[in-house]
Amino acid sequence: MARHENLLLLLSSSSSLLLLLLFGVVLTCAVGAPFNVTHLAFHEGYSHLFGEGNLVRSPDGKSVRLLLDRFTGSGFISSDLYQYGFFSAAIKLPADYSAGVVVAFYTSNGDVFEKTHDELDFEFLGNIRGKQWRIQTNVYGNGSTSRGREERYTLWFDPTEEFHQYSILWTAKNIIFYVDDVPIREVVRSEAMGGDYPAKPMSLYATIWDASNWATNGGKYKVNYKYAPFVSEFTNLVLQGCTVDPIQQLPAATCSEKRSALEAADYAAITPARRAAMRKFRQRYMYYSYCYDLLRYPVPPPECVIIPSEKQRFKDSGRLKFGGHHRRHSKHRNHVSEGSSSEYQSDA
Repeated sequence: MARHENLLLLLSSSSSLLLLLLFGVVLTCAVGAPFNVTHLAFHEGYSHLFGEGNLVRSPDGKSVRLLLDRFTGSGFISSDLYQYGFFSAAIKLPADYSAGVVVAFYTSNGDVFEKTHDELDFEFLGNIRGKQWRIQTNVYGNGSTSRGREERYTLWFDPTEEFHQYSILWTAKNIIFYVDDVPIREVVRSEAMGGDYPAKPMSLYATIWDASNWATNGGKYKVNYKYAPFVSEFTNLVLQGCTVDPIQQLPAATCSEKRSALEAADYAAITPARRAAMRKFRQRYMYYSYCYDLLRYPVPPPECVIIPSEKQRFKDSGRLKFGGHHRRHSKHRNHVSEGSSSEYQSDA
């Protein structure tokens, strides 16, 4: 009897995995694009980075799934380097128990500039069942990994139920992180930042990987492969910007026009209505910002704009007044394709 039950369980698991890998033509929930941008098919702008069979393309080539199992994670990379640009994707995150799992959507040049790399991160941090996913954004410039610029947030929706658009705008003037059409963070370039402002050509990456040693409650909760494979889905892929020759690191002849168009685009400016939405988001959903962490930075870094209504939510330590603390963890960056992590992680 036990042998019969085990066989049924095995068949059931195999069937579930087969259904998972056979991509349906229709996505679970289509998301409307918040901006007027052109979406690319996967082959038009991206290539498989790592993970053998754990990257699964949809039949129409417009969407892709990244899987994490006990053997490997997976990822993809843009086919070109970009000198400034707008990078966006509609993403749906793994459901159920996702502790220790990190899905990353980010730009980086760490494979070209190992000690002076730039990076702009969206990192989605999994959690135990019943607890919500969290988002971390980070900005590195010129290898400034010792000056991590982390911010962390919760969301006003469940990112596992349907697709939402996550976007990174990067120009010579400013950086904006968007969730759907809501700007959640802006970094304005200043002379005081110097080389800490990302300025070298970067590729776009998307990965899913095992970050058991830090991602959930400081590493207390690990990836549980009983729930594998963990599946992240990507569609509405966007790459807009100036491509750069990967050998000579020189921009294309049309870069001046593309940069002007980028800076004039709808998403490049935070209108009064968007700024109000950003302020509301940060007041309600941001639970950590390096700018208010006086233990790390007694004098806030020069790009920080201290907003009294934000600051009053935090203790002088930078931790929320209603609880939560941070732990230092060892840097996990074996290879750029494995995603990225900050030096301080919250137990919130």
